[in-house]
Amino acid sequence: MVPNKKIRVLVIDDSMLARSMICTGLSAHPSIEIVGQAINALDAKRKIEQLKPDVITSDVEMPGQNGIDFLKQYLPTNPIPAILVSSLNLKVFDALAAGAVDFVRKPDGQETKDAFIAALTQKVIIASSAKVRLPASPSPAAAASSAAAAAAAAVTPAQPLGNSPGLNSVIIGLGASTGGTEATLEVMKRLPADIPPMVIVQHMPKGFTKMYADRLDRLCRMKVQEAKNGDELQRGLAYIAPADLQARVVRIGNKYTLSCTPGDKVSGHRPSVDALFQSMAEVIKCKMVGIIMTGMGQDGAVGLLAMRQKGAYTIGQDKESCVVYGMPAVANDIGAVCTQASCTNISNVLLRHLAKL
Repeated sequence: MVPNKKIRVLVIDDSMLARSMICTGLSAHPSIEIVGQAINALDAKRKIEQLKPDVITSDVEMPGQNGIDFLKQYLPTNPIPAILVSSLNLKVFDALAAGAVDFVRKPDGQETKDAFIAALTQKVIIASSAKVRLPASPSPAAAASSAAAAAAAAVTPAQPLGNSPGLNSVIIGLGASTGGTEATLEVMKRLPADIPPMVIVQHMPKGFTKMYADRLDRLCRMKVQEAKNGDELQRGLAYIAPADLQARVVRIGNKYTLSCTPGDKVSGHRPSVDALFQSMAEVIKCKMVGIIMTGMGQDGAVGLLAMRQKGAYTIGQDKESCVVYGMPAVANDIGAVCTQASCTNISNVLLRHLAKL
């Protein structure tokens, strides 16, 4: 963004009431300018061409072409940062897979209008400087070789890690924010079923973490579940920290469990990557790995440094593959990262490390 240049936003929603609320709320921020409104996908296509917005916000459910299909069709040739405005809807993850930068939950009985506008405003500002990551679409000539290469690459990570004693005493923590839902999937779908226990913090609105865990469980080899207070960490299981609770690792004798409880925000978030990583640094006596991925701000950086200082192996996502190179950049700058890698190569880096244990 050019200094002092306002972020030009186009609001897409078939509800006049919703458009009015969003436009009024976003316009209150001095850095945001609403340049137009669209009532459906067809209207949006015309107005994007005319108005050249920096960011679009789009409803998921609209008459005619819905927001998901619109993004799937439009983003590959027009990679504009998009924020989805959604009710509690599984389809939002399809939009993120199609290239949407982020999403915010529509206000309902549990979400106030002010909280919604505050969250949407923050996400629009982040999106204005984010990279739009689109699904790979190789040319027809390269499709066969690309498919063969992808199949070959998928074979090795699928192999079980085995029963090395060292692998039975490792805990992995992973933290991500903007762009992290798909980046984390890129890592996890390349890992075997018997991976050491993983605890994952992904900044996400309340209600969506269970959906996200279920989605990962369908697409990955290990079992994935939304974490519950008191869960014992077990090999072959990945735990998604529940939204609006702080997730920390707790040691009870020679066992490790999860504490998922209400509490103050840490580094501006609940759940917080820093809260998870700091707890791991404080209580884990076995080997541990910390992974920090795409996201705005610095949540997780200090906690990752604490982990590294306690002997953890730490990995940061590289700038080129991040939607927002914020959290990994801060972690790298303060010396918290042992090595950087792309989101498609983090799994290989992790597996090579685990093979040495």
